[in-house]
Amino acid sequence: MGAGHDSHFIARLAWDAVARRVAAGSPAILPIGAAAKQHGFHLPLDTDRRQAEWFAAEIAERIDALIWPTVTYGYYPAFVEYPGSTSLSSSTFEAVIHEIASGILDAGCTTLFVLNTGISTEAPVERALIRLDTWKVHHLRAYGGPRYISAAETLSRQSHGSHADELETSLMLAIAPDMVDMARAEASPAMVREVPGRLTPTDTRSPNFSRSGSYGDPTLATAAKGEVLLTALLDDLHKQAAAAMDASR
Repeated sequence: MGAGHDSHFIARLAWDAVARRVAAGSPAILPIGAAAKQHGFHLPLDTDRRQAEWFAAEIAERIDALIWPTVTYGYYPAFVEYPGSTSLSSSTFEAVIHEIASGILDAGCTTLFVLNTGISTEAPVERALIRLDTWKVHHLRAYGGPRYISAAETLSRQSHGSHADELETSLMLAIAPDMVDMARAEASPAMVREVPGRLTPTDTRSPNFSRSGSYGDPTLATAAKGEVLLTALLDDLHKQAAAAMDASR
């Protein structure tokens, strides 16, 4: 992410510059991405935050949007056994998103995109936004678009996965290769059966045991796969944002 994106992040602007952009009709983006959530031995705890801000900057460049500061704490109960990983309760997280989104709309923004990089965060975000002016607010799920899903199914060689795995690690190799330590990438054990619940680094009898915290096989990741996934993901997000902008006109 280069310096050219600075003009989209409100944290880097004076308030009157933000006011002028809002008055001119610039849409808003609220990224959601954890900064305290384990991502295996090979990725930093702020992997989700980095992805959320990278995606937000790409969308903002296309639609001249303003990006609000990333919500870096959220509802991530699956990872709390790993030191450094933090989770709010679902109700607290829902309330936080509702209040922030309400404030953005109260500031005069007529279109708000909530860009969500989580899975466990989807339901609380939906509940938070449904109580607002739904025609103004749009929930963008980073990994839920049809093009990304198709690309992931085509490229993936792992037997299972969903966290710090082949796909997410490939994306990070495309976005921030300097933050990926492939020498420390470690696959989670072969899955006998999928059982809902928290990942654990200590209970070797659990079906959700993962010494590293990965769920899947990050050793299969490549930057080339990441570029394909990234193109598909951004295409999905751009199309969602464009459709919402057209509908609001």
